[in-house]
Amino acid sequence: MNLPAMKRQMPHGDQVIDETDRRIIIATQAGLPVTKRPYHDLALQLGLEANEVMARMQKMIQDGVIRRIGVVPNHYALGYTANAMSVWDVPDEKITELGERVGQLDFVSHCYQRPRHLPSWPFNLFAMVHGKSTAAVEEKIREIENVLGEDNRGNALLYSKRILKKTGLRLT
Repeated sequence: MNLPAMKRQMPHGDQVIDETDRRIIIATQAGLPVTKRPYHDLALQLGLEANEVMARMQKMIQDGVIRRIGVVPNHYALGYTANAMSVWDVPDEKITELGERVGQLDFVSHCYQRPRHLPSWPFNLFAMVHGKSTAAVEEKIREIENVLGEDNRGNALLYSKRILKKTGLRLT
């Protein structure tokens, strides 16, 4: 199939995605193969050399066509059924430093800043915590409280009630 090159507006001009890049994107939308050599297996599937697949994916990351490649575990399947978003009210001038410290904790899967919505929502630092029980999550929350110390001006714990499907843009 001969697909036209796609253009994506990038901060420094247009980037062209050719037919091969498009095939790689479509083949990886649902994830890389869960094998010892995923790029080699993907290359075999696409009729390409593994080095070409890796080089093209690296270039697409550098150009901003692909934002990132990462592992997305199913926490429930791993036994982590008590999952909670912890939200924190910390001084805005310290949020970068505090966010980095909280984000480095091995039990925090992601940590980020969000705007406050005063007066009802004073929280500006969010950190996702996973545990096998609510007691385990609450113990981890106490560790975050210790990291934040006197900069913790309040927090709340929001437990997940269901799993939402996590997918990005899909090409067809």
